[in-house]
Formats: sequence, structure tokens, C-alpha cells
Amino acid sequence: MSGSFLDLLHSQAPRAAFDEVVAEAERSGAGREELAEIRRQCDVALRLRELIARQRAREAELSALYDTASDLTAIRDVDAILAAIVRRARQLLNADMTYLSLNDEEEGASYMRVTDGALTQEFRTLRLPLGTGLLGLVAQTGAPYFTEDYQSDLRFLHRGYIDAAVDGEGIRAILGVPLVVDGRVIGALLAVHRTVRPFPPAEVSLLTSFAAHASVALENARLFAEIDEANQTMRAHTAAVESAASAHDQLTDLLLHEGGVDEVARVLAEVLGARLAVHDHTGELLAGEAAPEGWQDAVAEAVTSGRSVAAGASYVAAALAGTEHLATLVLHGHDRPLELAERRTLERGALVTALVLLFARTVAQTEERLGGELLIDLVEGDAPALQLRERARRQRVVLEAPLAFAVAATGGLERHAGVRVASRLAAQLRGLAGEHRGAVVLLVPGADPVAVGQRLADAVAEAGGVATVGVEAADPETLPTSYAEARRCLDTLVTLGRTGDVSDPAGLGLTRLLLGDNGPEQLGAYVETTLGPVLSYDTQRGTSLLETLEAWFASGSRVKDTGEALHVHPNTVVQRLDRIGELLGADWRDPGRGLELQLALRVHRLRRSHGDG
Repeated sequence: MSGSFLDLLHSQAPRAAFDEVVAEAERSGAGREELAEIRRQCDVALRLRELIARQRAREAELSALYDTASDLTAIRDVDAILAAIVRRARQLLNADMTYLSLNDEEEGASYMRVTDGALTQEFRTLRLPLGTGLLGLVAQTGAPYFTEDYQSDLRFLHRGYIDAAVDGEGIRAILGVPLVVDGRVIGALLAVHRTVRPFPPAEVSLLTSFAAHASVALENARLFAEIDEANQTMRAHTAAVESAASAHDQLTDLLLHEGGVDEVARVLAEVLGARLAVHDHTGELLAGEAAPEGWQDAVAEAVTSGRSVAAGASYVAAALAGTEHLATLVLHGHDRPLELAERRTLERGALVTALVLLFARTVAQTEERLGGELLIDLVEGDAPALQLRERARRQRVVLEAPLAFAVAATGGLERHAGVRVASRLAAQLRGLAGEHRGAVVLLVPGADPVAVGQRLADAVAEAGGVATVGVEAADPETLPTSYAEARRCLDTLVTLGRTGDVSDPAGLGLTRLLLGDNGPEQLGAYVETTLGPVLSYDTQRGTSLLETLEAWFASGSRVKDTGEALHVHPNTVVQRLDRIGELLGADWRDPGRGLELQLALRVHRLRRSHGDG
């Protein structure tokens, strides 16, 4: 009989099966006591079945809660935990849908955080004002609520759009329990059925347990976030300190080893993980990569404050020496705003830049002074040669032939600026530069004086000025004489009005010996007085008398050779010479008058080659 009872106990409809057993016993003629015993055993079996079912359900609930608690220690992703909670709650309550909402205290509403079983997008994104609907009531009061049929339940404040979303899901019965953290309601967990039905206390208790787990998950997530944020802050602070220390060490080492502005820009760019530009006080790029436009607007504030200033996507720091603005550092190309420690590193870099520039200026001024003094002694020849050579060796100046002198008159910039330009060129070529008798003087190794003079003129032009340069080849034994020749070339160019030209003695010929004291106006008057009638005749009639006169003198006064040089018939030459005689007078062929004409022709030709003729 026990085996039969066990089979009946596990059947799909045990009550009906037990009733059939009792009926079968009655038909077989069982006595009253036997029937009573059979009924008692059937009741015990049914209660045992119900107890086993409840025990299994409880085991499933505890297992789910245990698994959820285990997940809390293993999963750091709060969204994954909450999704697991609503999914398991739905399974254990055999609900059609479960969802979890969180309160937004600023807006006074509760919004859906995660759902399981929702059919419509409208419901997944629903936001309920606190106190509205069952969810809003649970989220506001912190007490569990349930309804067997939501749409007909008047205990809740209904809203049209909320009821429409509920209808869209076909929801009828709803159970909601609060999410509580430290006595504060932060949301609600809800289970839904799409049929009308009650919620027994066991289901309320089970959902409340899941809500407690969800609250723990959310609180742990907040604590983990705070810990992660603190760790990130600490790591960032540590990295900033290490970066600042590295920058300090590198910049200090740079100063000790007399590094330049290029090295400062490189160190700062590497330490700060960006690009850096260093501009002088006029805005000219000294080192690094040019920054995008817009940084200029922040320079004044950076100079006034002595701190780095944000300028769009760049940061600007001024390199100051007292109140003097030496340079501007512009950091750009970074992918995030600079931390305070990084901005201080940029400011420290600006200070180092100022020190580097001051040191370079001091060195340059000292070298210019010493170089200028040595140069003057060399061109004047007053000091002993052995002493001059030793001074040149100490200044790392080459005084071995071949040498080139360049003596320049500069315009468009102050004289000391021209001397600085020449000094930079002298440093590159291991020579000397300075000022002597109002002119810029350059002495450098070189076999081509004209090329040296042109380099000086080009360098002055880059600085915004114009240089007229006389040049001459030199050797260590003839420096004063060579300087004097270069100086006479300069004086001749100035007298000719050939501003911006470069010439050596060969390029000027006899004129450098004759034009030392005359100016451009006097030369113009001389040419006009001597050749004026011929120049006017050619200008008015488009003839070539002046060209014929030059060719006639150049051919030694031979008519045939003149015609060949001009590619014309000798008779034409004769006709032109007769016309010249009519214009200049019959004595124009006399030797004295001829010399004056040739000199005037030479001056006119030189002036015309410069564009003044």
C-alpha cells in the first residue's frame, strides 16, 4: 500500500487519485474503521505533498537569493547585477514581467532602470512622478503595495500616459516593494501579471528580499565608484608629482649643461604629452611647433598674472625677467585639460626659458663686446700681432687666409640691431663682427668676399633692414689695408646712391678712388652737365647716341670697330658722331674733354645699373 501511496503522491492530481482509492475501498466492502484509516492516510499524504512543494519552493527561493548574494561579491557591474535580480525575481514569482526603477530627486520622478519581460519601448522608458501610480507610490512612501487589478484600483493616482503604457503591456496585477539604502528610499522593485490575481505574503516577502539585494548592489556600486574615483585621483596625483619631478630634474640638468630654448621646448612637450611653441616678445617662433591662432589674446593676462592662461585649446605662459617679457610658451595639441600640477610645470618651464634667454643674451653681449674690441684692434693695427692672435684663439676665431672683410651701412633698423645680425653671422662662420666709425664690420674666413657681403645683406634684409656693403679680400698681414679698401667701396656705393648693393674694388673700378666725398645729387648734376644734351636727344628721338659714344671710346676711337660693335655701317657711326659733336661742341674729342666724358659715361652706367639712370 505504501508503494501505491507514493505513486499517488507523485501523480498529477493526487486528490482525485486518493478519492478514487477511498471509493474503491467502499465498493470492495471495507469497514468503517478501515475506510477512516484510508482517509487519514490520504490526508497525511496530501499534507506531505504540500509540505514538500513548499519546501522545494523555499529551497529554490533561498538558492536564488544565495546566487544573487554571490553575484554581488563577484560582479562589479551594477547593471549586470540588477538585470540578474529582476530576471530571477520574475522566474521565482512566475511573473509575466519584473522591473526596477530609481528615483530622480531633482525631477521628483521615478524612472525605469532595468526590465525583464517588457513588450513595449514606451514602458521601458517610462518616468512616473513620485506619488503617481503604484510604482510612484511605493517609491515615495517606502512601503510595499500590490493590486489585483491596477486599472480598476482607485487607491492610486492615475495619469493618462501611464495608464496607456500599462494597457500597452496588458498589465493587470502589480506588486511593488521599495529599495532602501540607509533608511532612504532610492527606488522600487515590481512584479507584474497580465491576469487579475492576488499576491500571497510569501511572494511579497520574496520580492522584498530581492529588493534588499538590489539595494546592496546599488550601494556597493556607489562605494566602488567612490573607491575607483579616489584611486584614479591618487594615481593621477602620483603621476602628476612624478611628472613634475621629472620635469624639474630635466630642466635643472638643462640649465646646468647650458641647454637652449629648443631643449626646453622638447622637455616640456615630452613631459606634458603635447606640442609646445616658444615665441619671442614680438611673436616670432623661436622653437617648437607653431600653435594655432588665438593664443595671442591671452598673452597680456599671462604677463600680468605670471601664471598660465587657457586660450581656447591652448595654454599660454609668459617667460619674464622682472617686468620684461622675454618670450611666450604656448602648449597645444593635448587631448584633455591640464591638471594644476601640469600647469605649474608649464610655468616652471617659462621661468627656465627666461633664464636660458637671459644667459644667452649675456653671453652674446659679452661676445659682441669682446669681438668688437678685437675687431677694432685688428683693423687699426695698434696691438701686437702675437697678442691679437692669442685673443682670437681664446674667442675661437679663425684668422687664417683667405679672409674677407665686409663693411656695411644699414638702413631700416637701428645700428646695434645690424651689429647683432652681423654677430650671429660671424658666430656661424667663426669670425668677428662689430661697429667701427659708424659702420657694421664683418671679418670672416672666406675666399669670395662678394658672397660674404651678400650673406650679410641677406641677413640684414631678413631682420627688416637694408644693407649697402663694400667688401675686400684679406689676409692676417694686411687687415688694416684690406679694411680701408672695403670701406672705400662702401663710401663709393653710398656716393653713387646704390643703396642695397654689394661690391668689391673690381666692381667699382676708378670711381671708388674719385667719389669719396661727393653725394648722389652732385653726381647727378655732373652727369647732366657733361652728357645732358646727348641724353635728352636720345630720350626725345629714341636714338642711340650715348651707346655709340660708349662704343667709340671703348674701341679706341676707331670708326670701323665701333660699327662692328654696334652692328651698324661705319657711315652710320660717322653720322652719329657728327650729331654728338653738334650737341656737345667741337672739342668733345680733345683728350681732357674725352676723359671727362668717359668718367661721366662710367658714372651714368653704374647709376643706371642700380635703376637711377
